[in-house]
Amino acid sequence: MNAPTSMGARPPHLLDFQDWTPERLKAILDNADTMLQVLDRPVKKVPALQGLTVCNAFFENSTRTRTSFELAARRMSADVLTFAAGASSVSKGESLRDTLEVLTSYKVDAYIVRHHAAGAAHLVARYSGKPVINAGDGRRAHPTQALLDAYTIRQEYGSLEGKKVAILGDVRHSRVARSNAELLPKLGAQVVLCGPATLLPPGLARMPGVTLTTDPKEAVRGAHAVMALRLQRERMSGGFLGSLQEYADTYQVNDTLLGEAESGAIVLHPGPMNRDLEISSDAADGPQSRILKQVENGQAIRMSVLYHLLVGRN
Repeated sequence: MNAPTSMGARPPHLLDFQDWTPERLKAILDNADTMLQVLDRPVKKVPALQGLTVCNAFFENSTRTRTSFELAARRMSADVLTFAAGASSVSKGESLRDTLEVLTSYKVDAYIVRHHAAGAAHLVARYSGKPVINAGDGRRAHPTQALLDAYTIRQEYGSLEGKKVAILGDVRHSRVARSNAELLPKLGAQVVLCGPATLLPPGLARMPGVTLTTDPKEAVRGAHAVMALRLQRERMSGGFLGSLQEYADTYQVNDTLLGEAESGAIVLHPGPMNRDLEISSDAADGPQSRILKQVENGQAIRMSVLYHLLVGRN
């Protein structure tokens, strides 16, 4: 593994990518290669975090991400405290800060935080005094999902340099889209965000290396990776779409649309999927799909992030 201390001062948290250099981000991807080897062993465990306690603080439901983080921490030999807001005093009205003070009394060494409010992970970082990994906050950021997406693309092509990544769908409500738009250009890729104008915030065009279009063929043309986003209907009060059928007819990632992409372009989806809405079953299960590979890679990336943030820290 690359030693975190060999790259100068490291960011204390992974809240987004603002404080992370391309070199350090590439080191996380490099170390994920090692973590994948660990996951292929008969005994899928290393002692790197032995003696440390990681708190999985999930104030928003997410079985997939929570399980991935929990397994990642356990396979690094950490003790894991899993906290679900629905079964806690938060459901009785306790504030985030009061809950955090209780958790801190358990001598937690790091927090993994998922919350429906943008900025919640920053708040935990301010008050906990411990490393914090943002596991998704509101519509703002989901950095480990973006890292595993980048890793999956790099596995295919060897590098992100010069690659075009098309991200289609409900960009407005997607923290995954925002984190990918922040991360991928740092690693040398071009990002095209595409969706109906109502689901495509124009301000994202100001991000370096990012362009916006409402034309799905233009977005996908020449792309090396095509990502479909989940249509987050639970966050829509109305007025965003004419109809679901109209949306599917225009923006669904399917074999016809993939015909515009580079030959052999890979298909990604952060999950959970609305099959035959934002992505066809043929595309989701076809030979170009890397959706299950994303899930597998997520555990290795989260092990690598924990290693970078915690190993060698006083």
